[in-house]
Amino acid sequence: MRYLTFILTLLICNVLQAQTALSADELLERTINFHDPNGQWSTFNSEFVVRMETPKSEDRTSVIALNVPKQQFGLMVEQNGNQFGFKFEKQQCTTTLNGSSEISEEQRKEFRLTCDRGKIMRDYYTYLYGLPMKIKDPGAVLDSKVQTKTFKGKEYLVLKVSYEEGVGNDVWYFYFDPETYAMVVYQFYHDESKGDGEYILLQGLEGVNGIKMPKTRAWYYNKDDKYLGTDILSNKTE
Repeated sequence: MRYLTFILTLLICNVLQAQTALSADELLERTINFHDPNGQWSTFNSEFVVRMETPKSEDRTSVIALNVPKQQFGLMVEQNGNQFGFKFEKQQCTTTLNGSSEISEEQRKEFRLTCDRGKIMRDYYTYLYGLPMKIKDPGAVLDSKVQTKTFKGKEYLVLKVSYEEGVGNDVWYFYFDPETYAMVVYQFYHDESKGDGEYILLQGLEGVNGIKMPKTRAWYYNKDDKYLGTDILSNKTE
């Protein structure tokens, strides 16, 4: 039994060594081929639903409509008996609350219904559900070295991505299964020297418009592993 365990460990190490011979660009292409095998992201036009579960809040259901080539984005949120959202036609923004575009200043503050907030949500959903393809966006700086890291007892291939000034301030690490190249973990830091930021554990896959997106994403703080919440994805057509 010990001999068999040794052989298996040796084989895994050999696989990881072979995979780290990949360049960062080659690893990125392989993970994109896994998640977007038919190159659908550039023409993505679909809707999907995300239910967010958090420890101290009511579940929140968000319907996201995304048309990448036409630069259209829609978000409709249902929570605590209210429905509110944003819609973008390129940079033109509209907001609604319970079916009406007539929204008081008090309501805008309560529901954070401003176009600046809408842009944050648009960029958030487009980025996370567009990964790993979004790593190729202008302004993303892909570190040339493929790393191997052990995270929660498992070894992964890892890409480090930073961003040019004016594009983003965080440093991201993307963890991939060394055999399938599927994304398994995201991790980001605002200031890596302080160990701040969060990590996100991915489980399962959901097919949306030909793209294999993570089914669930569970969020934790880097510092103390405090659980923050879970996003659960479903195809709008289901």
